[in-house]
Amino acid sequence: MKVFSGGRQFARLLKSSVLLNSAAGCRNFSSESWILAAPQAACLPWLHQLHDATFSSVRFPGHYTAKAHFSTESNNAEIAPTEAVKEFHEKILESVNTKRTMSPNAWLWSLIEKCESHKDIELLFDCLENIRRFRLSNLRIHDNFNCNLCREVAKACARAGAIDFGMCLIRLNSPQSAGKKTLWKHNVYGLTPSVASANHLLKNAKVHDDVKLMVEIMGLLKKNDVPLQPSTADIVFSICNNVGNLELMAKYLKKFVKAGVQLRTAAFDASMDLAAKKGDTEALWDIEKLRSKSMKQLSLVTGFSCAKGLILGRKPQEAASIIQVLNETLPETKKSGIMVELQKLASEWPLDVVKHQSEDKRKELAAALKSDIPAMISALLNTGLEVSVDLENLTSKEEMLQ
Repeated sequence: MKVFSGGRQFARLLKSSVLLNSAAGCRNFSSESWILAAPQAACLPWLHQLHDATFSSVRFPGHYTAKAHFSTESNNAEIAPTEAVKEFHEKILESVNTKRTMSPNAWLWSLIEKCESHKDIELLFDCLENIRRFRLSNLRIHDNFNCNLCREVAKACARAGAIDFGMCLIRLNSPQSAGKKTLWKHNVYGLTPSVASANHLLKNAKVHDDVKLMVEIMGLLKKNDVPLQPSTADIVFSICNNVGNLELMAKYLKKFVKAGVQLRTAAFDASMDLAAKKGDTEALWDIEKLRSKSMKQLSLVTGFSCAKGLILGRKPQEAASIIQVLNETLPETKKSGIMVELQKLASEWPLDVVKHQSEDKRKELAAALKSDIPAMISALLNTGLEVSVDLENLTSKEEMLQ
């Protein structure tokens, strides 16, 4: 009779183990397909009306290629677990499996805090599964662990290099692997997918410029209905900027905007700066169009990105007008950066933008920059703005520009 009773209890447990809570009210991602609109206006709106703009549309490709993948699974997978983690693991399992009593919460929190290796994380998830099972079968608690604990688990996974486990925090059931535990909304560990958990893993991807991991995390957020947040956008765009992947950045920028996320200045700074560095004016003006819908005032970076776009369009006078607008609208604490960015525009940016052009266009662009950047400086001087810019690099490195 005890055998049959135990069997029925185990069957009930298996049925109960799938009754996990999922986040409510989450917003789905938009379709993978999208088209960017690029303005072809003769000048920017701030030259006559600071915040109004009219744009025509041009198709811009949304396909991308992920950069080289840096494996975030560290080589510590074979390292033995730490003694402290082993001790807490044994105490927790003895409590819930042998003594049939709930282990103190402090034990689990201490175990999470002390995780340093992949083996430690394996023991942590073994504890989570056993505690989850005990809560279901003995306490009839179907709720997942609280968000704070789930976030700390994700942080521990990132710290220990156990990203395969961490991914379960935003991932659905995976029949292929017991890993990637923290990004699935249906799992046997009682973990709830969240943006906070995803951000910890994205920060790990940022450290290693791991585009492949970033793309996978973003895909899991979509599949598990985890709503996008501005903090996530900041990390994603920073990664794209670091690796120089403009198409991927433009893709996610469009997705965040369509999802209704109120992007912060840092996101537009990163995307417009990269577009200007690449010399992609279509992408630059499209991103500027999106930016102008959510915020009226230009930042130092977005303003200079627009100025660079106008220089690429052979409009040095209008580029000078943008910088004049920055001088009038930026707070006093930011105005000192104008001269710094102006010097970079004259000495560093030309080399970057020419480098990203095809060989047959480099000579023509180099000659245009050599002419238009000094013209912009002269226009600034004519407005009464005190400008001191060293143009020696622009002229002495002509051969490099070509």
